[in-house]
Amino acid sequence: MADITLQQAQLMVDSWIKTYGVRYFNELTNMTILTEEVGELARIMARTYGEQSFKESDKHRDLGDEMADVLWVLLCLANQTGVDITSAFEKNLQKKTNRDKERHINNQKL
Repeated sequence: MADITLQQAQLMVDSWIKTYGVRYFNELTNMTILTEEVGELARIMARTYGEQSFKESDKHRDLGDEMADVLWVLLCLANQTGVDITSAFEKNLQKKTNRDKERHINNQKL
C-alpha cells in the first residue's frame, strides 16, 4: 500500500463507516472509545517501556495496532465534527514551531 496522507485516511475512515459501520457512533460515545483506546495503548507502553510486567492477556497485543486504533477513532471524531485534520495538524505544527523554536534547544536538561 502506498503512503497515505492524513486527508486520505480521513476519507478512508468515512468511506468505511458508510460502507460497513452503518453510521458513526455519536461524538460522546466516540470520545469515550478514544479514551479506552488510549488506555490500551498506555497499557502496552507501561509494560514494554515502563516497569510493569506483562500479563498473559497482554502478550499478544500489538503496539502499532493500538496506535492505529487511536488514530481511527480520532479520525472518526474529526469527520463528525467537521475538522480537516490535515489543516489542523499544519496549524498545530506552526503554533508549536513559533512557540518552541528556541525553548528545547536552550533547555539545559535536554
